[in-house]
Amino acid sequence: MSHYSPAYSITVRLRYRDLPGVLGRITSAIGEAGGSIGAIDIVHSLDGAIVRDLTVQATDVEHGEKIVEQIQQVEGVEISNVSDRTFLMHLGGKIEVVSRVPLKTRDDLSMAYTPGVARVCMAIAKDPDASFNLTIRRNTIAVVSDGTAVLGLGDIGPRAAMPVMEGKALLFKEFGNVDAFPICLETQDVEEIIKIVKNIAPTFGGINLEDISSPRCVEIEERLKNEIEIPVFHDDQHGTAVVVLAALTNALKVVDKKMEEIHVLINGAGAAGVAIAKLLHSVGVAHMIVCDSKGAIGKERSNDPNKLKAWIAQNTNQENRTGLMPDVIEGSDLFIGVSVAGALSPDAVAKMSNDAIVFALANPDPEILPEDATENVKVMATGRSDYPNQINNVLCFPGLFRGLLDVRASDINEEIKIATAEAIAGVISENELHPDYIIPSVFDRRVALLVAERVAQAAIKTGVARKGKG
Repeated sequence: MSHYSPAYSITVRLRYRDLPGVLGRITSAIGEAGGSIGAIDIVHSLDGAIVRDLTVQATDVEHGEKIVEQIQQVEGVEISNVSDRTFLMHLGGKIEVVSRVPLKTRDDLSMAYTPGVARVCMAIAKDPDASFNLTIRRNTIAVVSDGTAVLGLGDIGPRAAMPVMEGKALLFKEFGNVDAFPICLETQDVEEIIKIVKNIAPTFGGINLEDISSPRCVEIEERLKNEIEIPVFHDDQHGTAVVVLAALTNALKVVDKKMEEIHVLINGAGAAGVAIAKLLHSVGVAHMIVCDSKGAIGKERSNDPNKLKAWIAQNTNQENRTGLMPDVIEGSDLFIGVSVAGALSPDAVAKMSNDAIVFALANPDPEILPEDATENVKVMATGRSDYPNQINNVLCFPGLFRGLLDVRASDINEEIKIATAEAIAGVISENELHPDYIIPSVFDRRVALLVAERVAQAAIKTGVARKGKG
């Protein structure tokens, strides 16, 4: 099923004689091509001719091209330009550096730069922790990627990954007022990435690892957490896990089931799947099976060379069930998909328990579309914005880093992740809960504020905060 999306919207500039009926023929042509008109604007009108911009939503790139071809068939209409609105947004990049202090007089220059800046430098040399107060480090994180696992695009390299990292920086600023800078690396070597991040760490208050392929991302994060003084967070793992836990917390209230009693099936044993399994394990989920392409991971894989799958084998599937995902899903209360589009069939869903919960998180196309879920599914969530209950990491990372920076945290522990999930879930009151409303909107401005507050409290309580302990 195709959906209109602003991501595939175009603006078509047309010129034609300003005669009755011409605009109607144009809009009819767009309708016949299946386009959705969003706006019609007059650019100018002169000597009986009119120039208009028509903004039209399509379902994909090819659909947009067909719409333009259909408009070209309208007699007397000249197309002077077709703009892809998404590409226009990216011209010159999406972020910039701006000054926080004035530089208008000699006095300003003397304080901001030489000679005054030398005194600040010496103060930091005597007390390195002063860098958190006297430089951008106080509110700046690095978004670091090697471009090996970008969205659903895979290994596209550091240059092509840059628009995503810029977008991440944009989200940090918009939702958490955190200054973030994208850093895309021309290496896939684990040791080299670790070395680079360690060497740039004095510039930043935190590191957000992004779109680094599994299982390399796990080793990179674990090593950096032990070797640098600022918090390190791989969002594709832990951000996803935190928002899943938040959504599950509220979904269980809707279906009246308990965390420690539910049977969970996770399809996908990459970094995100394992992070979800570990977080659910830490909050008391006792009955859990994780499947990869070979099927249910059981005790026979306890020595798997992939450390992620070895952990799964040792800590889940206590009954040691075997078979492919459709063979072991029977009786499950919760399905979490972090795998591929179409992986979950309606027949498999029908084997789940009554009042089942399905989180189909593959992007852009989920394991199963909500309209294909069977009647026993009470709560359904995806990663998409065009369906209810979008499980989106932007609910987590802006507020998380806002709280970490506020108390100058040195690490992100399980207590902080759980506090983040509880904060996200808590935005929705119990009398507001509904099968289609278990997770707040990404535009709910309460989320980042509440997350930041709870993260700061958890950091202080668990001893990883270097500020605000009193």
